[in-house]
Amino acid sequence: MGEVWLNTAEGTLTVVSVLILYGGSADQELAERIAFEVEEAWNSPAVTLPIGKDTCGVRFSVAGLYRPDLTVDEIHANLDARNNYFRVEDFSRPHISFVDEIGSNTGYFLRDNLTNGSLTAAHEYGHTIGLDHPSVLDIRGQGQPGIMYPRGTWVDPSFQWDPAVPAGVVGGTLNPARRRVLRSDILDLGLERLSFDEEGKGVLGAFTNLYHNRH
Repeated sequence: MGEVWLNTAEGTLTVVSVLILYGGSADQELAERIAFEVEEAWNSPAVTLPIGKDTCGVRFSVAGLYRPDLTVDEIHANLDARNNYFRVEDFSRPHISFVDEIGSNTGYFLRDNLTNGSLTAAHEYGHTIGLDHPSVLDIRGQGQPGIMYPRGTWVDPSFQWDPAVPAGVVGGTLNPARRRVLRSDILDLGLERLSFDEEGKGVLGAFTNLYHNRH
């Protein structure tokens, strides 16, 4: 989820989000690292969009916080569109990281998913701001996979865990670290259709405000 600020005078459209981590495997270093990963990934296409009569450059500003003292009531009462809450643990019942809904502000990170440049945080952030997995998960011959392709997608050999094995076998599916945020991912957000108040503020995503216990 994010708070979106339109500044036509400066020609900018800025999505502001805060990733707030809690749970037994969360810490401040992780919060800052994945926030940097998300911000860098989503800014990499350097997209400009027509907004009304103006053309604006899209930017993402993402901060990371560790909150070991976070309470259920605090999440339930949250009205800040910038805040996204993720529990982080070394165990997840479905063995994956996930968000509660497409276009939500809460979810659960499996710590092991956040290592080795997997871009898992950037992928899950895409879900929080409204993007689902693509419907076709065999994209051999199409080159660079976008950020919203999940693990298990069939891709060209250079994007597999092991480029030497056939597609679909162990090692023959998408290495998540090979995903990238593409211009098409930014366009799919529909930022030009957002409503902005008199101050130029809009909202991307929605409040789920769910607290997660350890799975």
